[in-house]
Amino acid sequence: MKKSTLALAVAAALTGFGSVAHADTTLYGSARVSVDYVDNDSTYTTDRRGNLTRIIPGFDTWDVVNNASRLGVKGEEDLGGGLSAIYQYEFGVDPTEGGNLNSNRPKWVGLKGASWGSVTLGTQWTPYYNVAGVGDIFNSSAHTFTAGTYLGNDFGIRMDNTVLYTSPNWSGFGFQAMLVVNGDASAADPTTPDELVTCVSTNKLPCNVSDTVDMYQLNATYKNGPFFVGAGYMALDGPGFGAFFNDPRFGGTDGDVKYTAPTWDGDQFVLAFGYNAGPFAVSLNYENGDVNRLYLGDSDNIYLTGSYTFGNNIIRGLYGHISPDKGRVPVFRNGRQLDSSFDVIQDDIDNWGLGYQYNFSKRTRVWAEYIGRSVDSDLIGDKSVLSIGTRHDF
Repeated sequence: MKKSTLALAVAAALTGFGSVAHADTTLYGSARVSVDYVDNDSTYTTDRRGNLTRIIPGFDTWDVVNNASRLGVKGEEDLGGGLSAIYQYEFGVDPTEGGNLNSNRPKWVGLKGASWGSVTLGTQWTPYYNVAGVGDIFNSSAHTFTAGTYLGNDFGIRMDNTVLYTSPNWSGFGFQAMLVVNGDASAADPTTPDELVTCVSTNKLPCNVSDTVDMYQLNATYKNGPFFVGAGYMALDGPGFGAFFNDPRFGGTDGDVKYTAPTWDGDQFVLAFGYNAGPFAVSLNYENGDVNRLYLGDSDNIYLTGSYTFGNNIIRGLYGHISPDKGRVPVFRNGRQLDSSFDVIQDDIDNWGLGYQYNFSKRTRVWAEYIGRSVDSDLIGDKSVLSIGTRHDF
C-alpha cells in the first residue's frame, strides 16, 4: 500500500471524519529505543515538620527504555479565501512495555488564516517550550529525569485542555498565547497543597486549580537566519492557600505548611538564545520562577548546550545549574516556625551531559549519551545515566 493511501486510511480510522480524503494528510512516526544504565545514589526527604519520612537506597540497573516514540497523522484543508482547517493527532507508542496510544502528545484541531495566524484547541506544545526547546538537543529522555534540566519540565512542555493562538510570521517575529481551561472544580478535587501536589502528572493539570482559567502562557520569538531569541512566561491561577498556612483549623497539628511546590498562584519565565550555522550550534536558556515541583519557592536555572557536526557524526554537550532562592526552607507547625534545625535544605543542582550520534541516513541514527546530576539536598540526590539507543523516523 502506498504511503499516501495508508496515511488516508489511518487518518480516517483515527478521526472518523468522512471528508478526510479531501485534506492534505500525512502519516508519520518515530521509533526511539535505548538500553540505559542508571546509577542512582541514595536520596531522602523530610516532611515539613522536619521528620525523616523516606529513604531510597542507592541502586544501579540496566533497562530497555522507550524515548518518546510516537505515531501520528496531521493534515490541512484549504477552505478558500485564505482560510484552512488544520489538525494533528499524535499518540505515544511504547515498543518496550506497551501503554500505547495513551500519552498527552499533541492532539488538536483548529483554523488558520493567511493574515491573522491560527487558533487551535486540544493538547499542544506550550508557548514556554517553543522558547526553551531551543536547547532540547539530546536523544535520550534521561535529560529530563527528576530534577531535570528544565524548570519547565512539569508545565512547560505539552499541556492538555488548551486554547492556543499563534500569530503570523512578521519578518521573523511572532508570538503565542495559551489558556489552559480544565472546567469547573468538583467536590472530589483537592483542597490542600499536599493533595494538589500528589495529583499532578508531568505536563498536565488533571486537578482543577481554578474554576475558570487554570494557567496562562505567552511567548515572543524572533528568528533571523542562524539566530534565535525568545521569551516565554507561564502562570498558575490557583489558590494561594493563605488561610491554610496560618489557621490550625485548616491542618491541625499535622498540616500547617508555609511553602508548596509548585506555587499554585505563582509564575515563571524563560529567556532563550540560539545560534546554528554550519557545523556549530549553541543555545543558552535562563529560567526563574516557582511553577515547578523541583524546589519550594523560586529557583534560577542556567542551561547551556552545544553541538558540532562533521560528516555523519554529531557531538553534543550540555551544562545546567539550578539554584533555589531559599537555600534553607523554614518548617512551620500550628502556624509557628520551628527551630532552624528542622529547616529543609535545598541546594544547587549541577547537570551535565555528553553525547555522540551517528546518522546512517536522514531518518536513521544511533547514539550514545551520558547524563549526570550532582546535588546535596534533603529532597533529591545524585544520579547518572548512560543511554545507548537507536531511532528511525518515517
